[in-house]
Amino acid sequence: MPSALSANDPLLANPFSDGFNGSFKPWDCPDIFLAKSTSPKPVTSGTGSDILEQTHSKEKQGSEDSNRGVTIVEERQRRRIISNRESARRSRMRKQRHLENFRNQLNLFRVQNRELKTRLQFLMNHYIRVRTENDRLRSERTLLGQKLSNVNQFMVFQQVQPLSSAW
Repeated sequence: MPSALSANDPLLANPFSDGFNGSFKPWDCPDIFLAKSTSPKPVTSGTGSDILEQTHSKEKQGSEDSNRGVTIVEERQRRRIISNRESARRSRMRKQRHLENFRNQLNLFRVQNRELKTRLQFLMNHYIRVRTENDRLRSERTLLGQKLSNVNQFMVFQQVQPLSSAW
């Protein structure tokens, strides 16, 4: 499980917040801007050591600029890492919610399936009772039909017999 970052975490600290409130003025930083605006040094002839000093100071300044560039790149990488971690955390949470929704849906379907099985069993029992009753009524109808036929034959025979006795 990823650990949550607190507000005091050094990874979340803004390195530019100290002394930078959006109202930047060049005269607030005299050592950067005044060094470039000072009058030029007089040209002297020498053995070349002054050229070495100038080259060394330019290399030093270049390395500071490159260090500043590296820190900016590192800051961007750090922010990107934090952003990626947060995005991954959100993605895991979405996936967890999605999985939880599927589990809830599965439980709901199981309950519905159980209810449908119970209803089906009830209807099957009712169908068997109705079918049994229907079969009983059919056989009773057949039996009553035969009795009716016998009574009709008897009646016909009764009507015919007085005629035959007259003969």
